[in-house]
This record gives sequence, structure tokens and C-alpha cells, in this order.
Amino acid sequence: MPTFIRGATLSYVADPFAVGIERALRYESDAIVGIEDGLIILHAPVTAGLLAEIEGRFAIVRYPDAIIMAGFLDAHVHYAQTAIIGSHGEHLLDWLTKYAFPAEAAFRDPAHARTVAQAYFGENLRNGITTAMVYGTVFPQSVDVLFEESERLGLRTIAGKVMMDRNAPATLLDTAEQSYRDSKALIERWHGKGRSLYAITPRFAATSSAAQLEAAGTLRREHPDCFVQTHIAEQLDEVEWVRKLFPGRSGYADIYDHFGLLGRGVVLGHGIHLSEAELQRLHGTGTAIAHCATSNLFLGSGLFDLGRAKAAPRPVHVALGTDLGAGTTFSMLQTLNETYKVAQLKDYPLSAGHGFYLATRGSAAALGLEDRIGSLATGLEADLVVLDLHATPLMKFRMQYAKDIHDVLFLLMTLGDDRAIRATYVAGLLAHDRDGHSVPAI
Repeated sequence: MPTFIRGATLSYVADPFAVGIERALRYESDAIVGIEDGLIILHAPVTAGLLAEIEGRFAIVRYPDAIIMAGFLDAHVHYAQTAIIGSHGEHLLDWLTKYAFPAEAAFRDPAHARTVAQAYFGENLRNGITTAMVYGTVFPQSVDVLFEESERLGLRTIAGKVMMDRNAPATLLDTAEQSYRDSKALIERWHGKGRSLYAITPRFAATSSAAQLEAAGTLRREHPDCFVQTHIAEQLDEVEWVRKLFPGRSGYADIYDHFGLLGRGVVLGHGIHLSEAELQRLHGTGTAIAHCATSNLFLGSGLFDLGRAKAAPRPVHVALGTDLGAGTTFSMLQTLNETYKVAQLKDYPLSAGHGFYLATRGSAAALGLEDRIGSLATGLEADLVVLDLHATPLMKFRMQYAKDIHDVLFLLMTLGDDRAIRATYVAGLLAHDRDGHSVPAI
């Protein structure tokens, strides 16, 4: 039986970076979204005829003073670092040694992995994140548990086992051959099962030998429909370190290119310190960058130049990531807030309409999933978030003075946080109701 929800709706029919916000954004002040069998079957403005067709036959859930849109997508996150979010800041390489690696060592224990995975997904739902691209740890059981919990909740999750055979604690190292075998087994077990997708996951060039990157490239050739996720050019000292480790390559991106690890479905975390030639290559191959504003600020990594990345005639695909645990929030609204501020510091005044595109259809397009998720188009998977415009007294007061939908969106992304997530729907089912008890807090 179909479900119908009613309220203001926001969706995208095109890329505003390419065609402008007015042509890309679709806003309806009063609309109905119909859901059946996990898919969107209707998205239309309310009319007397439409109401006559639905009312009396089906219930309609009303969301006044709210906006219904596609669920948020987090394109770069380390679920194993949930327990260290908010740890005192260090620069990247020190932070990995002091916090990230010790936290990940505990994921040898599947029970611990399950406890963290449950907390992680609970927070995602409270923040309207319905799709995530997630790093596991070097232990394959950490990925099995993650997919099991994701499957239980019906979420779309892209994840993979970290491949790491050097420059890390011995307890977290695998080998090129072991990482190939473990990853291949996980691909066969999970990729394409339900809403689960696999990402081949070398952590970054500094922690993978040439042999291991070659193994990752082999996996990519053998399973071309799998994703790839890794890190690139996050901090300047990291860039210099990687240059010394691969002296025969012309740059960071060229390392991944050499091993067949660029292209559609490849998401490179950060990409702050890339040359123009590297951006050209990412554009030419369809490779995406995951921009992680809160993490970049927290670790002092630098300011990602969104305007430069999206510049014509060679725009690069850009998705948004929380990058927990160096990232400091699960909230995609607060991630947008910091994305705006970073863009301001690079003299690129990001509009809220462009920001919400990046958090929904834009990130889906960066991953090549816009035919499944990311907007309210009929036939797409019914992952939705309902944003409460009156979530706090200040938001309710300030919304009185909003002139149009662009003002409303800007207020949401600057004043909003998890309290603004009124409801989250996953594959058409209500998975989080802020005012109910469907998802426990951590």
C-alpha cells in the first residue's frame, strides 16, 4: 500500500553549477510525495484533483513548517572513528598516530565493531543521512558488521576494507596479497546485495606499497562496477611525503592513475592541494573529490577551493563528506555551514541552493548514483529527509523574515543542526521520527 506525505518540497532536476540555480532547483510550497515498495511513485504540487484522488483512500502525513527533500549523502566517513570524534586536534599524520590507528585496532573484535556501527547509523538517521561511503578498517570483519547493520536498517551503504601494508602500526598492517583476497571475498559477499555496494579502499598512497596499489587496480579491473575510495592531497607535508615515496610519478593523482585507480566511481578524499594538471586529469577521467570542510578546518589542512574545482571548462565532480572522526559533526547542515565559510575564504560565495545540491543530487551524481538516489524524481529510491523550519526558537523567529526559498535554505544551513531533522525515511519507511522513539541516541 502506498504512503503519502505532504509539505513543501525541494528537489533538483539539473546541476546548478552548470545551468544556474533557477533552472536546476524545483521548489513546491505545497506538494505530495507518494512512496510504494521503496520507490518514489509521485511528486506533484497539491491540487484539488490530486487530493480528491488520494483522500478517503489513503492517509496523508502532513509536515507543516517543513521542507521535504532527498536524504543527505555522506561521501567520505570513517565509522570506526566515531568513538574519537572531538579528540584534541593534531595535524593529520600526528592525529592518525595518536587517535585514529589506536581506535581502529579495536575493530579486530566484531562485538566492538557492531556497537560502534549501531551508534554510527543511529546518528546518521538522526541527521538525515541515508547514503554513506564508509571506510572500514583493515579487519574484514569490521566491514561485514557494517554491512549487516546497514542491511538491517535498509540503508544504501558503500564501504570497503582498508588496504594498508606500510607506515602504520604492525597490528593494522596487511599485505598486498592478503588485502586482495580479503577485499575480493567481501566483494563477492556484499557488492550488489540489497542496497550494499563495495568500495576498493587503499587508505592512501603513503600507507600502501606499489604492490598493494597494483592489487587494488587489479580488483578494479576485475570488478569494474565497484567503487574506489582513498585520500589525496589533504596536507602539504603529506603531499611531500608521498612525493618521496613515489619519486617516479609526476604527482599525487598520477600515482593513482598509474595503478588504474582514477575514473567514474572513484572518490578521492579532500584534494585540497592539487595542481591544475591534476584537476584536469580528474575532470577527464570523471573522478570525484569528497570535500570535507569540518575535518579540513579541524586538522588545519587547508581551504578547499570549490570554485576552482567546479570551474568551466573542466569542472570536477565534488561530493560532500563529514570525514568523521576528524570531522566534528554528523550534521550535514553544519557541514554545509562550514563548506560555505571555507568557500567564502576562497572568495567563492556559495549559495544555499548550490550547497543543498552538493548534499543531495550533486553527491549522488559524483558517485554515478543519480539514477537511484539524490532527488525526488519518480522511480528513484524513497530516501527522504524532512527539515523542520521551526526547530529552535531562533530559527522560528528568524524564518519570519525570510524573503524566499533561497533565504530559507540559507538559514537552514547556517542555523540548523540535528534538531532540524524532523524525520528520515529509508527506502520508503519511517526510520527516524525526532519527536518519537524510533532511533535511540548514542
